[in-house]
Amino acid sequence: MTDPPPNPATWGECSFCGVAVPPAATQCPICGADAPIRATAIATAPKPVRRRLRLTATLRTVIVIAVAGGLAYTLIAAALSGPPVVADPLTTAGMYTLGPGNFTVISGNITGGDYIQGNYTSVSPPGIDISVSVYNSTEYSWFTNGTGNPGVQWNNTPTWDGAIVFAAPYTDTFYFVFTNPLPLSSGITVHVYIATTYESDVAEDGGI
Repeated sequence: MTDPPPNPATWGECSFCGVAVPPAATQCPICGADAPIRATAIATAPKPVRRRLRLTATLRTVIVIAVAGGLAYTLIAAALSGPPVVADPLTTAGMYTLGPGNFTVISGNITGGDYIQGNYTSVSPPGIDISVSVYNSTEYSWFTNGTGNPGVQWNNTPTWDGAIVFAAPYTDTFYFVFTNPLPLSSGITVHVYIATTYESDVAEDGGI
């Protein structure tokens, strides 16, 4: 047989912090204060003690409500805002510096059928032609290592101002290489403004 539960009248409250004190305890299990007040004696306890117990109980209630409200607000806000949006590396805009004979790269993963559109302009000095080539991951490795046959997925006729429209034939990491074709001996560094946007092939209404 199990022991019967203790008489509620034998429980008490700590006269200092107001937490419940077990029947056999002579000290508060939380703050260690002596002489807990038993439930039967709370009504006749000194007025300052009763006032402190009421105040402590009110503060605990306020804290519980505040914590519950904060958690509810956080959960509701997260549900309404949806998953975080991470900027795609192929949606970008900025000024790039290309030394003579040098290049800069914008790269990212593209799902097959999606496409990249954008434009570029030689800003300073104006009118310097820039070449643009798009490589897949294998071709870019060949391009940077000087090995294999670095064919291109797309390229342009060098111009100082042009548009970019590239549709990925399959899913892969693609590299958009912007090159200053001037020889090193020219000493001409070109500042180029480049803007690109990742566009999904999925229509807004959910169709393909």
